Amino acid sequence: MNTTDFDRFFLNDSETGIQSFNHIVLEAQHLLSNFYKSNTNAFNGSAPKEIEKEIQKLSLTSKDGDNPITVLEDVLKKIVNNSIHVSHQTSMGHLHCPPLIPAIAAELIIGALNQSMDSWDQSSTATYLEERLIKWVSEKLTLPPMSDGTFTSGGTQSNYMGLLLARDWFCDKRWNWNVKIQGLPTEFHKLRILCSESAHFTVKKSAFQLGLGEQAVVTVPTDSNKKINTAKLTEEIERLKTGGLIPMCVVATAGTTDFGSIDPIPEIAEIAENHGLWLHVDAAYGGALMLSQKHFHKLAGIEQADSITIDFHKQFYQPISCGAFFVKNKESFRYLAHHADYLNPENDEEDGLVHLVSKSVQTTRRFDALKLFMSLRIVGEKNFANMIDYTLHLASQAAGVMEHNEDIEVCNRNPEINAIVFRYRGGIIEKLNELNMFIYKKILQTGTALIAKTKVKGQVFLKFTLLNPRTTIVDIEDVLHSISQFAAEYENRGITQ
Repeated sequence: MNTTDFDRFFLNDSETGIQSFNHIVLEAQHLLSNFYKSNTNAFNGSAPKEIEKEIQKLSLTSKDGDNPITVLEDVLKKIVNNSIHVSHQTSMGHLHCPPLIPAIAAELIIGALNQSMDSWDQSSTATYLEERLIKWVSEKLTLPPMSDGTFTSGGTQSNYMGLLLARDWFCDKRWNWNVKIQGLPTEFHKLRILCSESAHFTVKKSAFQLGLGEQAVVTVPTDSNKKINTAKLTEEIERLKTGGLIPMCVVATAGTTDFGSIDPIPEIAEIAENHGLWLHVDAAYGGALMLSQKHFHKLAGIEQADSITIDFHKQFYQPISCGAFFVKNKESFRYLAHHADYLNPENDEEDGLVHLVSKSVQTTRRFDALKLFMSLRIVGEKNFANMIDYTLHLASQAAGVMEHNEDIEVCNRNPEINAIVFRYRGGIIEKLNELNMFIYKKILQTGTALIAKTKVKGQVFLKFTLLNPRTTIVDIEDVLHSISQFAAEYENRGITQ
């Protein structure tokens, strides 16, 4: 077989490769354009079992290669048409944003170049662009000059890195113990991490992955606004010390998943400093407020954190996945740096080569910084700020509308960011959980919208997460009207039965 037979499968300098690339990309572009043009609901797909059957029938491979058009038709019918329309105005369930067009275009470039961010000789210019964007975000967060960071896959990885560095820093400081070389010290089972009861589940997940166990995480009660109670935090630290346990880290949350609540970071920072603890701020959700003119003050104190989580695939409107992790002092990355002769030898640094793997728990890593760069340039900071501020204003509007509806109970009447937790109560007080689960399922099944469900004190509640700046108060009123109709359907069903 002649090697030119493979030209049509790769983007290369041959006419065959370029024609093949243009053909399949153009067809995929038409497919997606038609999908978005014809979809008027947040979800038009089949029921879960039907989707599963369709995927089971789908051919996964072919002997000699199928025609791209045939494959794309399968993708449209079986996959795209059964997908959630995340850019729809009524897709308001999760922290799942509509992606920006410049970022979608960047994804194509990223895929074609296929650079890996671990070593300079796999990424070249990408290394320097990522470093510049890390510095730009650090300045936006008003972090000190010694700060640094790295792009990550998102909040889970970033929170893990924060607690990893906290553990190793604390062991080094308290016992002069090098965890990287020596493993965990004998008293590791006494180490404790403090966070609010509303903190992200990845705090506990990271703790057990780091060998500390979930028992190492001590949750502190929140106040009526779902923010950590700092008086209780201080009490808990003192209680742990008195009991012979060893607090090592406090995690503050800047935007809880359900309520969007932001812990009082300045107070927590003072408590952490007084007790010699590492402070990690999980701003995966709320970090985008750094671009807001009206709400940046809500992140006050974040510059005092030892480490910070930011997600760009939330309110920076980047395609999944795209996040970042920051440290106040770049020397903290020494706790995870490792040199390999074939990848990032130490002498390369003497020659001025930058290998980003030295500050990441990932080796192979995508050039996600390009998405953020193209978005910032094409959309502009002012438009970013306006979009973020609009969604916060919309959340306040929506909460006001819901508050005036006697059939709806709103948990957070003054949403801090753009999440609203509520439930329909109507006249069936004894079956509220069942009623709200019925509403949730009907909303999804009918494609009316995409909303989320959660639990508050063991009770089922519904949630709007209003990330989309194209959503209007009329859209929300329409969804609320549908909720009322489904509630009536539930009540009537009970009567007819």
